[in-house]
Amino acid sequence: MQRRIGPTLIAACLILVSGREPALAQSAPASATREGDPEQIEVFRSGEGGYHTYRIPAVILTPRGHLVAFAEARRAGQGDSGDIDLVSRRSEDGGRTWSSVALVGDNGANTFGNPCPVVDRSTGTIWLLTTHNPGDAPERDILAGTARGTRTVWVLKSIDDGRTWSTPVEITASVKRPDWTWYATGPGIGVQLRSGRLVIPANHAIAGTQVHRAHLFYSDDHGGTWQIGAVSVDGTNESQVVELADGRVLLNSRNHPPRAANFRMVSTSRDGGLSLSSAAPDPALPEPPAQASLIRHPGGTASSGVGGLLFSNPSGPQRSRMTVRVSQDEGRTWPILRVLHEGPAAYSCLVVLPDGTIGVLYERGDRTAYERITFARVGPGWLTGGTQR
Repeated sequence: MQRRIGPTLIAACLILVSGREPALAQSAPASATREGDPEQIEVFRSGEGGYHTYRIPAVILTPRGHLVAFAEARRAGQGDSGDIDLVSRRSEDGGRTWSSVALVGDNGANTFGNPCPVVDRSTGTIWLLTTHNPGDAPERDILAGTARGTRTVWVLKSIDDGRTWSTPVEITASVKRPDWTWYATGPGIGVQLRSGRLVIPANHAIAGTQVHRAHLFYSDDHGGTWQIGAVSVDGTNESQVVELADGRVLLNSRNHPPRAANFRMVSTSRDGGLSLSSAAPDPALPEPPAQASLIRHPGGTASSGVGGLLFSNPSGPQRSRMTVRVSQDEGRTWPILRVLHEGPAAYSCLVVLPDGTIGVLYERGDRTAYERITFARVGPGWLTGGTQR
């Protein structure tokens, strides 16, 4: 059963834009760079636009080769609950300049967050999966079952390259089991398999426990309906998914709660995300813990020379040292790495531009990791010149 948000929210959820959105001129890169170093362009700065903090970045390449960046706009503070809106900015020049901030979703004083977009290549539709909860229902109360409401799951779509969005439709009954309390889509992006299946990584907690698990849900009818797929082992959480060269699906998950030796947890599926192998830690991928990003670089472009899988996360003992890694053997090893930002850093989302340039939309700052969300344009040459380990 699907339920639509009432008409009072429709106007807030639709951003009607006529023609091309105006691009805002950007100041110089956030930090001075040498030739060949990444360009760092600020996309969201905490304290601007009437919001205390911007968090939970996600970015996708649209069917027309443009970029859409999403974030949670947290009105009153840094916390994960409260009055949280969903906002976006678009770029038509590879992330060098960005449109003004657009409101994608506003659920009043409640939380509208966890953006997880995916592009359907066959239809050109951009699907955006999100979660809602009452603003006065923090995660601890939802886990304990004492909150006045719970987490619900919603989907929007755009058929005009991310300029406007449909009214959100609730799909909770299809993708959340009755004994699940906490629930989150992504954070990050979904993936479309070669079969056409749309796969969304998510996570949940089980009623009466503090146990978290990553899981997948999917659509085989171009976003018309969604259903639950595989569920991972206890102690997995925020995750990302990629299709391997041999057709298997690889799920890379946050380790939560952290184990003694804290590494990313990895499992695979041979049936498109309907079942998963048991998850195992990858000692090449340490984490603080935090969310991470995982995508495939297609390679083959004149400026590329990369190919294989790309991974980004904060690799310091705390949330710091945003690091980008390369695997050219389908995730078995990660010998190439470069540090993008040495200071405080947290969540990130990777994207590959049509010319092979790598984009990293990530949280970073000087004193804390949540001062701004930056888009870094990373040349493959800079990345492959990194440390071999």
